[in-house]
Amino acid sequence: MKRKIYKSKTDRKIFGVCGGIAEYLEVDSTIVRLALVLFCLVGGSGLLAYLIAALIIPESPDEI
Repeated sequence: MKRKIYKSKTDRKIFGVCGGIAEYLEVDSTIVRLALVLFCLVGGSGLLAYLIAALIIPESPDEI
């Protein structure tokens, strides 16, 4: 079965992007959030990537 990435409905702080990426990669969401902070501190590209991901990644369907 092909896995798809979705925004998390349960592990969310703002839009659920980091929680969804963590679920997809099967890692702790804290690690993904720390990586996001590092990317934001290095040139601010992490914030732009997060906003784009929040617009592009779909919400998790109810049956998952």
